[in-house]
Amino acid sequence: MSEKAISIAINASDAPPRTKPSNYPEPFASRMVGREKRPLGDLFGLTNFGVNLTRLSPNGVSALRHAHTKQDEFIYILQGHPTLHTDEGRTQLSPGMCAGFKAGTGNGHHLINETEEDVLYLEIGDRTPGDEGSYPDDDLKALLENGLWKFAHKDGTPY
Repeated sequence: MSEKAISIAINASDAPPRTKPSNYPEPFASRMVGREKRPLGDLFGLTNFGVNLTRLSPNGVSALRHAHTKQDEFIYILQGHPTLHTDEGRTQLSPGMCAGFKAGTGNGHHLINETEEDVLYLEIGDRTPGDEGSYPDDDLKALLENGLWKFAHKDGTPY
């Protein structure tokens, strides 16, 4: 554990937002305009999984549509009505609804805010080393190395 003081409890909306809006390389990073993540798990020194309080402005998206090889993901909608886009199609969500994405299925997923109101949700994912991300709609693939995402084209050429 670092020498930095770890919080005991906070109001989630008071957590500082990420300073870097996206880890994606361009031209993908600019597509994340309208998404604000507050990394809650990091405030408590959690290392096995991450928890983010995420806000999507109108027309914002949670991520590029993606699937993980090793990371399970879970979302819980707190406010608003995002559209969940998966390989099965589109599903309208509302507060109190949740969804989970099992690692290794290859089912690409993301949230889209197609409304005029903000969407607020919790996202939880593990941090399994060696995870890979695939992006069915974009020329992108990702590999988690030493806790950092490395991005390349689908043919392996780095960005």
